[in-house]
Amino acid sequence: MEKLSKDWLTQGMIDFEYKKYVLLAYLQTVQKSFDKVELYPFMADLVFHYRNLVAVKENKALIRESFPKEISLEEFKKLELTYRQLVEDDVVMSELEAIIDFALPRIKDSLQEGSVIYEHVESQCEISPIGVTPLYASEGYLFVTVPPEKETNIYRYQVSIFEGSQEQLRSLNTEFVERVEKRPLYTYERLKLDLIKRFTDMPNPATYLILSKMKFPFSETLMPVAKRLFVKHISKA
Repeated sequence: MEKLSKDWLTQGMIDFEYKKYVLLAYLQTVQKSFDKVELYPFMADLVFHYRNLVAVKENKALIRESFPKEISLEEFKKLELTYRQLVEDDVVMSELEAIIDFALPRIKDSLQEGSVIYEHVESQCEISPIGVTPLYASEGYLFVTVPPEKETNIYRYQVSIFEGSQEQLRSLNTEFVERVEKRPLYTYERLKLDLIKRFTDMPNPATYLILSKMKFPFSETLMPVAKRLFVKHISKA
C-alpha cells in the first residue's frame, strides 16, 4: 500500500481485523522506504496519522492546530464531522478505540525509526555562507551538494514568517534554478557572482551552501531535511 488515506480510520468497514490489515500493509511499505533511507513522503504522513489518532482518542474531536498544513480546511471539517457523528455510537466507538489502541504504538515505532534516520541525515549536513551575508537574509540562493561535489543544485529561496497559535513560525519556499557541474577553479563564490550577473533583481543576495558529508536519496531525504535545517539556521541568525 503506497499511501494511507487521511480518513482511513472511518473509510469502508469499521472492523478491527480489516483496519489492522490496512495499517500493517501501509507500515510495511513505510519500512521498505526507510530501509532505503527514503524519509518522505512517509514521515509527514506518519506525523499526520499519529496526531489524528491521538486527537480522536483523547478529545473525541480533532484539534485544528495540531495538524500539518497539508490538510485543507475542507478536509478537516469533513473529518471532524465524521468523528463527531461516530462518537455518539457506543458500539462503533468501542471498535474505533480498539483500532486506535492497536495503531498508535505501531505508528509511533515507525515515527521513532524515521526520526533516527532524520537525525542521522541532519548530522551529516553542514551549512555555511557563501561570501558576505547581508543583513536581510530572508531571501537569496541556496546551494545543495553531496559528495564528491561534482555538481551543485541551486535554488532560490524565500523565508516567510507567520503567526502560529503561540509563537512566530517560519516557512521556506524554494524554486529550483539549475544544476551546475563543478569544474576546477569554478568556486561557490564564482557561482554566486554569476547568479548576480544573470538575475539583477537580487544584487546582493544572501547565499548559503548546504553540504552533505554522505550521499542520501536527494528528493526523498536530503532536500526535505536540508530545508528544515536551513529554516532552523535562519531562525537563529
